[in-house]
Amino acid sequence: MSTIAECAEPVSPAAALPAWITFLLAASCGLMAANLYYAQPLVAPIAADLGLSPQVSGIVVTMTQIGYCLGLLLIVPLGDLVENRRLVLATLSLSALALLGAAVSTHPLPFLSAALLIGLGSVGVQILVPYAAHLSPPEMRGRVVGNVATGLMLGIMLSRPVSSLIVSFSSWHAVYFISAAAMLALALVLRATLPIRRPEVRISYGALLLSLVQLVRTTPLLRRRAFYQSCLFGAFNLFWTTTPLLLASPTYGLNQSGIALFAFAGVAGAIGAPVAGRLADRGHTRITTVFAMLLSAGAFLLTRVAEPGSTTALALLVVAALALDFGVQANVVLGTRALFMLGAEARGRLNGLYIAIFFVAGAAGSAIGAWAYAQGGWPLAAWIGFAAPVAALLYFATE
Repeated sequence: MSTIAECAEPVSPAAALPAWITFLLAASCGLMAANLYYAQPLVAPIAADLGLSPQVSGIVVTMTQIGYCLGLLLIVPLGDLVENRRLVLATLSLSALALLGAAVSTHPLPFLSAALLIGLGSVGVQILVPYAAHLSPPEMRGRVVGNVATGLMLGIMLSRPVSSLIVSFSSWHAVYFISAAAMLALALVLRATLPIRRPEVRISYGALLLSLVQLVRTTPLLRRRAFYQSCLFGAFNLFWTTTPLLLASPTYGLNQSGIALFAFAGVAGAIGAPVAGRLADRGHTRITTVFAMLLSAGAFLLTRVAEPGSTTALALLVVAALALDFGVQANVVLGTRALFMLGAEARGRLNGLYIAIFFVAGAAGSAIGAWAYAQGGWPLAAWIGFAAPVAALLYFATE
């Protein structure tokens, strides 16, 4: 490991990336991504403790999302300019400090400022993903990216029930204290184990940011794959924003524990990432893309088959969650791998742009889902969710 850590660029990526490093990168991505979602099921108790009214309580989550989007555009591109391990450690340090700040906050302004910085620091995830691709040989790149993305997805899906479980025994402050300690421990582990990678790009930070616009203009693959994933991720966020409302309604009457179990069921869909990565490595990107889109659209159709409120309908809702999660995770890995195959010099910027574009679409999906559910219940929300992957499929037909 000392030899690996001293190399600027590994001579043989296949030899320089043991399986345990892939696992470490996947676990790191999961722990870091979870910071973005711990607050989602805790909005009510956090808002009550801080003195925020219910009408503006959503800002608890929104500030973290704003910070994340800013980080995608301002920090992630530095992965093409700054030594990657050092950059990841800096984001972890920022996350740990921000989480600690949130944990000790008793007033809205300090907490919301900390939430913004939590999102900003969490973009270390999107530095590790292209970093893993850099260390992988082309013939294994899809598999490695898929495995790392699986860890990321597990972190996202497990964060909500885990934070709810911690609060059931303690308080929301404990969630942030525990996560801050986890970020510090992770920083120490990564500092001791990760290989050094120094990018070859030699331009100023200002020129680096200006190149983002040029990349969008001159990379049709980025625009196309970002559109595909925007449609699927928008549908994904619509589903996970509205199904808790549906399950808590008189139609199903589930309590928070039941809704948490439903969220756990959807975690199994994370296997879509490594499966898609392996299929892409074998040259099956196009057919797997179509399958991911059809699976995502079909998930919403499943929810309209049985009588709402019945046991069959609930079972089909669980199957739909698995199908949708599988399709969305498969498609994001297909897009990431395709972009990473364009070359190493702009990999960090391409990844930041790709994630930022569909992340905005995901936020829009959440807002549209809440509006649709308020206007027409689950039927309207489900049909809008169905339309999004169908739009991606129609655009794919022009490829």
